[in-house]
Parts: sequence; C-alpha cells; structure tokens
Amino acid sequence: MKTIILSILFSLFLSTCFAQSIPTDSLYLAQSRPGNTPVIFQLQFSSGLRPVERISITSDGKEIYYGELDGWPAATQRIKCYKYLSNKWEGPFVVFEGFVAPALSINDSIIYMQKDMNGLGCTYYSTRNSTGWDTPIRLLSSNLQSHYFRETQLKNYYLASNPGGNSDICRLVIHNSDTIIQSLGKPINTTATENDFFIARDESFIIFFRLSSPFDLFISYHKSDGNWTNPKSLGPNINTPNYECCPYVTSDNKYLFFTRGGAAMPSYYTYWVKVDNIIDSLRHTNFIPYVKNQIPNQTDSVGRLYSYTFPDSTFIDDDGNNTLTYSAVLSTGGALPSWLGFNPATRTFSGTPPSAGTLNIKVIATDTANANASCTFTLNNTTSIHQSNEQIVNEYKLLQNYPNPFNPGTTISYSLLNNGNVNIKLFDVLGKEITTLVNSYQKRGVYDITLNMNNLNLSSGFYYYILTVNEPNSGQVFKETKVMSYIK
Repeated sequence: MKTIILSILFSLFLSTCFAQSIPTDSLYLAQSRPGNTPVIFQLQFSSGLRPVERISITSDGKEIYYGELDGWPAATQRIKCYKYLSNKWEGPFVVFEGFVAPALSINDSIIYMQKDMNGLGCTYYSTRNSTGWDTPIRLLSSNLQSHYFRETQLKNYYLASNPGGNSDICRLVIHNSDTIIQSLGKPINTTATENDFFIARDESFIIFFRLSSPFDLFISYHKSDGNWTNPKSLGPNINTPNYECCPYVTSDNKYLFFTRGGAAMPSYYTYWVKVDNIIDSLRHTNFIPYVKNQIPNQTDSVGRLYSYTFPDSTFIDDDGNNTLTYSAVLSTGGALPSWLGFNPATRTFSGTPPSAGTLNIKVIATDTANANASCTFTLNNTTSIHQSNEQIVNEYKLLQNYPNPFNPGTTISYSLLNNGNVNIKLFDVLGKEITTLVNSYQKRGVYDITLNMNNLNLSSGFYYYILTVNEPNSGQVFKETKVMSYIK
C-alpha cells in the first residue's frame, strides 16, 4: 500500500512539474495574430447576446474567460470559458450565470466578476476548487459602485467606483479594519466618467475608457512619485468614431483585447490588436501639460497693492515642469489692464487697482512642443476690504468658514494685527496640499475670501485650511488651522 501511495504521489509530482505547455500556434484559440490594426476575436455567443465586456486569460494560456450579455443595462449576463484539453480547444462552457467581466488573480486561483444590482456594478469573487469554481461571494458590502476590480503583483487592488459621486478609477486601500475607496484623482479622473480599465500587473500603466466624446481608450503611465501621467489616446488605429471600451492586456503586454461597437447592439464584438509597440512609443512622445490645482479666485481693494504668486504645482507637465513657460491674458483673449503686471519667470501678478471691478484672468502654460493648458480665475477689486475695521483689529485671527458644512461655496474670514506676507492653504485629511487660497502681502485689517469647491473636483469630506502670516519687519510668524466640512 505504501508503495502504491508513493507511486501515485510521484506521478502527480511529475505531471505538475512537467505539464505540457500549450503550443505557440495554439494560443488564443489558434487564431491568427493581429498586427497594428484591430480585428475581431472570434468568440461563440448565444442568440440575442453579444461577446463583450473584458476577457481574461490564465497565465499558461489554457483558459480564456469572457462574458456575453444582451445590452446595457443587461437583463441577461453570463461568463463562458474555453479550455485547452488533450491538445485541443474545447468549449465554450458556461461557468457563471448572472455575471460578466471576468478577471483572474495573479496566480489564477481567484476569479473576480461583476453583477449589476440596483443599477450598481458590484464585484463578486470565486475561488478555484478541484472541479471548477466555488459559488461567487460579494467582495464589498459598500453601496458604492465596484466595477472592473483588478489585482496586481504588488498586492494592490484597483476598481472603478464613485466615492465623490462620479465614477473614477480608484485604489482600494485596506488599513486594519478600514476599507477605503480612494480616487486616483487628476489627471486620470475628470468630471467625465472613467470606468472600464485595465492596470498592468506591475502597475506600470493603466488603459481605460472615458465616457466622454470621443468614447476612446486612453493610456496613463505610473510615475516614480506615485502619480500618473496625463492620459494619451491610443490613436486612430484603435480608436474610431464608435465606442472602444472594456480593455484587457495579455500578461506579456503584447495584445490588447477590447469591446467595439456603435449605436446598435448587434455591432458590438470583442477585438484584439498588437499593442506592445504602442505602449512603448506613447511613453516617449510629448505629454500635454494639464491643470492639477485650480488657481483660486482673488479679492483685493482699490488703491492697495495686489500681489499673488500661483504655485508651481498649479500646472503639471509630465516631461518636467521646467519645460513650461507662462503667459496671462484676460479670458476674452485681450491684454491685461496696464496697472496689472505678470512676471512669467516667478508666476507673479502684481499691481494696484485704480478702480473697482472684476477681471477674469486666463493663465496659459506652454511646453517646449507648443502644447498648452490653461485655467481661469477671477480677481475682484472692491472699494475696500473691511477698511473701517483696520484700526480696531487687536489680534491675528482665523475664523470658522461660513456656511459650514457647505456646497459648493463658503467664505473664510481672517484678521491681521500687522502688515505681513499672508498664506492660506487647503489640505485634505491625509495632509495632502490641495491648493493655495491666498499668497500675497497684505496690510493690517479684516479680510474675506470665497472658496468654490466646484473648481477643485473634490469628493465630500473634511478638509482643513491653514493661515500663516510672516511679519517681514519683526520676523514673527502666526499660524492657525480650522476644519471645514464639504458635502457634495
């Protein structure tokens, strides 16, 4: 008996260690490899359904999972699988009913999938067993969207969700017993909808679909500082006037699978295209600069020196911010008024307004390839800013913003005991700087500024603002912090 058991174990060892790999010409259902022009990847589908949404392929290439559905939103969804068995492809087999968009874990032991519930995409997962897969279990109990869940080699998890009310590509952060869905922020996420995505196993790039005309696929690269580059379109060979969505890239980063279709559901198919050269070439072409932090609206008074330097972090050029040159005009395209100067080298506006009025100022950042980005802010010149209170101020004070909680605007008031260099910055709860609200020399007095969160594309939550005053004559520094609550 002992000899028989040892013989069986040895046979299992041999079959595991020396399992025959799939022949190269049999990979991908033995279909002819595409070049730089996408072609339909032939998948069997049921009558009335379409072979769409993302697919997933095991590391050894012997299992190909894909979904089929009847439309968006879908009444019928299922996941099918082809398997390479006994030196040939067999199937497709129905693996899961009521689910779509399969994604395998790094070691192929878990399959993630999506189920639509009450208009939300919810992630489920199933664990591989000796005969197939266990019954799917819901991954997150949150009522937030959980779409296109992905696992990486770095043991990080990504998904498309709506933590701020709009669908963003996010990272799932697990800290002790807390699970936080954290948007990747700009420049990947915009006021449009970003949902279908694929992140490389080493997190070197993300390919995603943006639900904003044109309905195209974009690529963003992971930077060494942890941020992401300004996305680039995958180009006209892949993107057409139709929809391109639902991306999946093979483990060698060689082929991209995606869904393409037009107005009619029967036009939708899964396509594939050679993409390794595109991924490499786009990484080394010029990145267009973008606005990272909106310049806040400004307030000054007639006859008082106005000076404001917008931060270097306002615009980001992924080729290096030293490539940027700056210019400023009125939002109409006209020149700035004669009293207002702009120094592009220091990014500083300065001048003394002779009369009350409002200016809408456009700042333009241009890179060495002549690509540019711009943002507009308002400079409101009033007859005075609490000048009647100037003589009765007896302390430095940062007041609580009003209203609070607020949406989308609130007013911040503060008093200055002496003339000084004033700086007010806005931070999130993790201590990340969001924007500079004030950065100028101001005289003794009481001041109001208005903050409009619509300009910052932030999610609901708590934020804090810090007033710092440096007295140039005495060298003394005053600092005070307040917390505000934004409800989107």
